[in-house]
Amino acid sequence: MKQLTITLLGLSWLASPTSAQSPGAVFAVGGGPQPPALVREFVDLAGGPGQARIVVMAMASESGATSGEEKAADLRALGAEAINVWLTRDQADTDSAARLLDGATGIWFGGGDQSRLMAAIGGTRTAAAIYARWRAGAVVGGTSAGAAVLSTPMITGDEKRPGGDRPTDDGSITFATLERDNVITAAGLGVLTNVIIDQHFVRRKRHNRLISLVLEGPVRLGAGIDESTALVIEPGGSWRVSGGGTVVIYDARDAASATGTLLAGTGLRLHVLPAGGRFDSATGRATLP
Repeated sequence: MKQLTITLLGLSWLASPTSAQSPGAVFAVGGGPQPPALVREFVDLAGGPGQARIVVMAMASESGATSGEEKAADLRALGAEAINVWLTRDQADTDSAARLLDGATGIWFGGGDQSRLMAAIGGTRTAAAIYARWRAGAVVGGTSAGAAVLSTPMITGDEKRPGGDRPTDDGSITFATLERDNVITAAGLGVLTNVIIDQHFVRRKRHNRLISLVLEGPVRLGAGIDESTALVIEPGGSWRVSGGGTVVIYDARDAASATGTLLAGTGLRLHVLPAGGRFDSATGRATLP
């Protein structure tokens, strides 16, 4: 790991920070296979072939040192300058690691366990540098766990009372209830603070946990992204869907919620958007392609 970091410090772009002063795009993929067009779109958002400078971080997975390098190689094949950065927590909280983000026009997080990734970089100098690069115009994206970490609150994948008052011996049944204070969240990177991101959404039937969170608040907007699909939040704030599946949006900002252990509410709005669909988070208006 140390040898990898030392090698990366020789990158030519480190002395050439970009000058953009407005936040970049967010590119959240719901996991699963990534169609080539999605990968190419991320490179384009990072500046395109010959201009994109992308840092890959795959610490969410135990095998991320290998899978991260594979991802970087895929990005290089599309004309980007891409590096795989694998850091321990101690390394992530150093100035030398944070400087690896200097000049990056894109940052990509691999899949795995979002809590594992946050344990490595949460609250470190590297996390601050990631946020600063996004604020300066770099596109920030990831797949599966790498999408979940983009939002705060961040869904961890855990719950407090599996099955509620009807627990089951079948451990494969998760989030089987709509109960208050059951879905466990944590702090993510905080790139997105007005929406909660969920992933593998349609394929793994994760509606209960996202409905629970938006009815409880404080964030009352949720986006469930299916596999092979990206939610792209453009620099101006407009949302659009890309890829082969759908993004399910729950908007509870005007919903009335009941008190009690069981969650209940009225006025919850639902949108199911395929590729080309758009959503205006300011007005709540959704449009089909």
